[in-house]
Amino acid sequence: MIELFQITKIFNMGKANAFIALREIDLRVHMGCVTVFKGPSGSGKTTLLSIIGCMSRPTSGRITVDNRETTSLPERFAARVRRDTFGFVFQNYNLIKGISVLENIMIPAYPTGRKHATVKRRAKELLRRLNMETKSNERVETLSGGEQQRVAISRALINNPSIIIADEPTAHLDTDLSRQFMEIMINLKENGKTILIASHDQLVSNYGGVDYNVGLRDGEIVEERTGQ
Repeated sequence: MIELFQITKIFNMGKANAFIALREIDLRVHMGCVTVFKGPSGSGKTTLLSIIGCMSRPTSGRITVDNRETTSLPERFAARVRRDTFGFVFQNYNLIKGISVLENIMIPAYPTGRKHATVKRRAKELLRRLNMETKSNERVETLSGGEQQRVAISRALINNPSIIIADEPTAHLDTDLSRQFMEIMINLKENGKTILIASHDQLVSNYGGVDYNVGLRDGEIVEERTGQ
């Protein structure tokens, strides 16, 4: 279980342009499920997922992941949790141009100290699962949007995290590719992963296999419902 207690996030606190992105969020997120955080731009969904994923810290409140508090960890321990527990799929993929697909996928594994050959085998296996093995030596900038996203998914999985966080993953995809993305996410859930998706795309929130929808507006939860 991921539990959030009174999570508040204020940007530029104490200044004239202070902005409250999240307001005293209380939430329980079930492991092994697909949860979609939906809402308009500026609703706080991306900020909330970044805090859950230890990429930023709340102004106040706390989060526990499997009964372990993560919000007050020193940065070096938070970095380890971020690396080992979470895999991230960003809206713009954040792939590194000029290097190969395989090299992009392997990057998050380098700080773990695992052997290069072991990581390479893992990366190739992920590409095979996503029908991308023939692209392993191509530079990422030569790929289509859908192909780049599959590379991003493989990179998110390289350290075998238990939780996948995807931020607006269908923003640059057409309907068919969006459905393909969701099928991959549902398959990952069936293999024991916890999937957290921030999206304003109704195709995502209404997709079969989604377990929970959490609606946000103006930094507050305005809806919680099961299923699509």
